[in-house]
Amino acid sequence: MSSYCDFAADHPIHAYYHNHEYGFPVSDDAVLFERLILEINQAGLSWELMLKKRDNFRAAYDGFDIAKVAAYGEKERTRLLNDAGIIRNRLKVDAAIENAKRILVLAVEHGSFAGWIAAQHPLPKEDWVKLFRKTFKFTGGEIVGEFLMSIGYLPGAHREDCPVYGEIARLNPPWMAAAKKARKAKKAKK
Repeated sequence: MSSYCDFAADHPIHAYYHNHEYGFPVSDDAVLFERLILEINQAGLSWELMLKKRDNFRAAYDGFDIAKVAAYGEKERTRLLNDAGIIRNRLKVDAAIENAKRILVLAVEHGSFAGWIAAQHPLPKEDWVKLFRKTFKFTGGEIVGEFLMSIGYLPGAHREDCPVYGEIARLNPPWMAAAKKARKAKKAKK
């Protein structure tokens, strides 16, 4: 089975994302929101298209400033739906605005979007999907899985023989830290 690592590392569009972002731990709320918006917008389309349009999304969504996007009204929504530089899908635009509002609510209790995600960890993918479907709009299994893999909360972003895997391992992403903790606990019980 082919993996992202097989073609992305040297690809003109995918290389930077593969080599410096995908699977690396993320704690910046604007970056987390960006990844969520891009994953939602990728549904039914290619990741390459999202990477090509990334700067357009950044400009259209005010640098992924969660508070600004949460405050969008009909004027901004119409602007987004008319912006040929992004994906002009009403459900996806509405999800971005509504999810920004929901993230602000979560941040009140958890300090940040990153804090909310960290407070849920570790969960198996199925439970993450249930949680995201309950909490956010337009977040199906594939979107949630890729989002969490991309930010270091689920394994699978890179093959173990990919050079980037070693870089990520040195950062001890949440999924890896949880696996180590589980192994230690299992050994302690023996």
